[in-house]
Amino acid sequence: MKIIEISTDKKSYLPLLLLADEQEDMIDRYIDSGTMFVLDDDGIKSVCIVTDEGGGILEIKNIAVAPEFQGKGYGRLMIEHLADKYKKDFSVLQVGTGDSPLTVPFYEKCGFVRTHIVENFFTDNYDHPIYECGVLLKNMIYLQRKLH
Repeated sequence: MKIIEISTDKKSYLPLLLLADEQEDMIDRYIDSGTMFVLDDDGIKSVCIVTDEGGGILEIKNIAVAPEFQGKGYGRLMIEHLADKYKKDFSVLQVGTGDSPLTVPFYEKCGFVRTHIVENFFTDNYDHPIYECGVLLKNMIYLQRKLH
């Protein structure tokens, strides 16, 4: 297994990226400015894009695991890789996600704590309603994990 930084042809990973952010024009906002990683374990299992938000904050803008490999630890491995790689350069790893019973507990199990909410983020910024586990996503929940 290896995690590789991708600097060219990032759009070739769009099918995986769309699992975590289902509107392409939203991905376009960060794909070029972000740093992309893929986890290869006899094939690509996971993809992630992070951005420097300033003030020592590194933000996960997109992290996705191929559906057939979800629940096997690949998402957690990617997060641990980021935490280790960036602990000298950033003090906080941050993520914004929908208030979903699937994603929020995952991040909390990875050591993140809720910090703030951006109300109506999904309803204001997406051109269609987004549901996860039968829940309409409205607010963006931000969680942070201290890196040192």
